[in-house]
Amino acid sequence: MEERVDVHFDYRVCFTERVFTSDNPLLRSMLCEVPGESDAAIRRRRAWAVVDRGVMEAWPDLPHAMETYFVAHGDRLELIAPPMVVPGGEAAKNDETTFRAILRQIHELRIDRHSYVLAIGGGAVLDVVGYAAAVAHRGVRLIRFPTTVLGQADSGVGVKNGINAFGKKNFLGTFAPPHGVLCDVEFLTTLSPRDRVAGMAEAVKVALVRDTAFFSWMREHGAALGAGDSAALVELVRRSAELHLRHIATSGDPFEKGSARPLDFGHWAAHKLESLTGYRLRHGEAVAIGMALDTLYSVHVGLAPPGLAETVLALLEQLGFSLWDEALSMVGPDGRLRVFEGLAEFREHLGGDLCVTLLRGPGDGVEVHEISEEGMLASLDRLRTRARR
Repeated sequence: MEERVDVHFDYRVCFTERVFTSDNPLLRSMLCEVPGESDAAIRRRRAWAVVDRGVMEAWPDLPHAMETYFVAHGDRLELIAPPMVVPGGEAAKNDETTFRAILRQIHELRIDRHSYVLAIGGGAVLDVVGYAAAVAHRGVRLIRFPTTVLGQADSGVGVKNGINAFGKKNFLGTFAPPHGVLCDVEFLTTLSPRDRVAGMAEAVKVALVRDTAFFSWMREHGAALGAGDSAALVELVRRSAELHLRHIATSGDPFEKGSARPLDFGHWAAHKLESLTGYRLRHGEAVAIGMALDTLYSVHVGLAPPGLAETVLALLEQLGFSLWDEALSMVGPDGRLRVFEGLAEFREHLGGDLCVTLLRGPGDGVEVHEISEEGMLASLDRLRTRARR
């Protein structure tokens, strides 16, 4: 017996400012307008929020703004409890404490499949809240409010959720599209320079593997982006989000059942560097180093023209990235560099077949299934030499 089941997903990604201002209609419409739900016109929407502690510190009036919004729209909306505040960054994902606390609140507040969980924060908080929402009742509705450059440009618009386990990044998780995503660019104004810069790495990545014009735009605006120009940053975030969302919708493999993962360019080394540094490196900082390494390797093995490495590395440095970390020199008991464990972990994650994206040129990623350790060592030496000159 065999049957085909087709599942269709729709979710909106909207950019706005001051999302919780009472006259902003986006949140109301996202909560109330549910395709295919016959009683959408009369149902009162119940919602509860989980907020990143860093966001709460930067925006202490946020709970009041949320309450005011829901009161103003009380004919259709109900905020059923004060927000839960959780740690931000990888601390939220490194054990199950935060995840289980969110699940308990979903249970105690009797949030069902017609209620909403609002996740407000950086990528790590969106990951852990999304994972809890995806497994409670086999899936409750999730609205994401990414508050960082990285979240709005990449992770917050995607379909992945997860937490870390057994020393591996995102070992536990789900593919579960959110009900919707609301990117309030005002949240970006309170980011530290470090977090602003770190978030731009994923935009560079998607441009390098998908869009030559976007990469050229970043080179033209590199000085403004590095200086923190707000208009340039918002443009970067929007264009990056569009490219990531287009890939999810059109790649034919949104839940990564195959081995090709082009949007993980630079990530085999990045994920390992994060764990080797105890997450001292931000995800974007590690991705920048991973991209620099893989670009040098692409040139070393003749896939890419010699000038590409200088072009890519110079842009990353102009944006504010440091392209070397001493964790790259860490050696294991067998005498091998520990960063190379990242290749084995990537292979394991993909079912035993290595598939790494390299570059032929800007906007032209190519998948390879073998990596020469000797060639990667030579690329590491070039990266080290550049950092110390």
